[in-house]
Amino acid sequence: MKWNRRRTVAAVGGGLIVALLLAGDPFAPGSGGAKLRPDDTDVAASGQRLYANHCANCHGARLEGQPNWRERDAAGRLPAPPHDASGHTWHHADDQLFRITKFGVARATKLKDYTSSMPAYEGVLSDAEIVAVLSWIKTQWPADIRAKHDEMNRSAAKRR
Repeated sequence: MKWNRRRTVAAVGGGLIVALLLAGDPFAPGSGGAKLRPDDTDVAASGQRLYANHCANCHGARLEGQPNWRERDAAGRLPAPPHDASGHTWHHADDQLFRITKFGVARATKLKDYTSSMPAYEGVLSDAEIVAVLSWIKTQWPADIRAKHDEMNRSAAKRR
C-alpha cells in the first residue's frame, strides 16, 4: 500500500485524537490540570483584556470587589469579592479557581443549594481564556502572596 499525504495526515490526526482520549481532559473537574501562567506575558495581557470585558463590572477594574463583600445582601447573596491581596482568591489553588470560574461556585464546590451572583463561564470563555484571566489576576498580587499561592498549589498537587 502506497502512503500518500492524505493517509499520513489521517494517521497523525487519528494518533492525536487517541492520545487526547487517553490523557483525558486536563481541565475536567478534579483533574488538577488547570495551571495558571502569570509569567507568560502574552497570556497575562490577554487575561487583562478579558477581565476588563467579563469581570471588572462586578469585581472592579482594580480588583477591589464590591463594598461589604463579606456581608450577604437582601437576597442572601454575597457581593463580588476582591481579587487583590485583600480578598480570598489567592487562598484557592489554581484548579479550584478554574472550576469556580468555569462551572460556578455551587457546582465547583458541590454545594447543591448555594446561590451566587457569580455566573458560570462555561460556554462564554474557553478554558484557555479562563486560565488567562486568572493568570492576569495573579500578576497583580504582591510577591509574598504569589509565593504563598505557589506553595498552596504544590501542596495540593502532592495530595492528589
